[in-house]
Amino acid sequence: MAVVIALLSLGVSHFLVRDLSREEGQKMVVWAEAMRTLNEATEETDLNLVLTVINGNNTIPVIVLDKEGEVQTYRNVEIPTSADSVQFLKMMAQEMLSTKTPIRILLDEESADDYIEICYDESLLLKRLASYPYVQLGVVLIFVVVAIFALLSSKKAEQNKVWVGLSKETAHQLGTPISSLMAWTEILKDKYSEDELIPEMSKDVNRLQVIAERFSKIGSMPEPKEESLNEVLDRVVTYIERRTSQKVKMVRDIPSDKIVVKINASLFEWVIENLCKNAIDAMDGRGVIRISVQDVEKKVLIDVEDTGKGIAKAHYKSVFAPGYTTKKRGWGLGLSLAKRIVEEYHKGRIYVKTSEVNKGTIFRIELKK
Repeated sequence: MAVVIALLSLGVSHFLVRDLSREEGQKMVVWAEAMRTLNEATEETDLNLVLTVINGNNTIPVIVLDKEGEVQTYRNVEIPTSADSVQFLKMMAQEMLSTKTPIRILLDEESADDYIEICYDESLLLKRLASYPYVQLGVVLIFVVVAIFALLSSKKAEQNKVWVGLSKETAHQLGTPISSLMAWTEILKDKYSEDELIPEMSKDVNRLQVIAERFSKIGSMPEPKEESLNEVLDRVVTYIERRTSQKVKMVRDIPSDKIVVKINASLFEWVIENLCKNAIDAMDGRGVIRISVQDVEKKVLIDVEDTGKGIAKAHYKSVFAPGYTTKKRGWGLGLSLAKRIVEEYHKGRIYVKTSEVNKGTIFRIELKK
């Protein structure tokens, strides 16, 4: 609505400026006629009205030239103190000639070669009035941009509140059954101490506790610590290998030298796990996942590559949007959470480096050293 109002104002101002420009042109015709009368005046001519018309022009710049192009007189033209007045007036006259058709006055009606030309330009007031709508439109556009920015910020703040509420509630709901499961596993350990499945059950219960802890950290700003990236990635790969099909091959391309980065290990493991689980789904449980690390000058680059279905280039950014999913089940929050963890909590970047449909995808994570 603001843009529509500004455009209407622009149109109205345009017609107003056009009408005022015509009126100034008519005034100059009258002024030129007064100049002609003054040139033809005799001792008996009453010049009161003529001089009133000539002196009444206090806004429209005028320069009078003779047939040789020399300046005869001028009015309402401000000459800089440092400029040559004659040359400056000639230059101004040429500019006026290029924008407005001059009014020619014949000094001798029998000879067309004896004349003067009246060059004129729009008044300062008219120029300001002509530029005002554009200034108004600019102000309205700034207002619209600020309004859109405020709307997006408000929307993002609302999304953040939803994230925090959902995460806190999930952690809270998981807390009670996990505590019970931990107690039951301890009882089972005492009763069936030789059973090999009990330690595995205990590991899965501890895993649930880690997941609940991760959800509780989403709602607050976790404190990053210096961690060995090699060890973090090894833990993730080991966990994925134990809980996925043997048809999925995990390949590590990690430098042997220790790479230390400031991260929250628990949340960062979640990011890599999400990328690996998405890769397994994209490959339909059969293929190769390669995790590679590059230690460059100021960054650490982590690539998670799969041989799955790939992503169309048009969807490179939308895959990180909440709710985006190609699976029949799921909320489509995995990559959105990963992006939040990497970019907001670790001040890094995560994006689709390359992808080709039916050949595979490479997700890249950039962390500052």
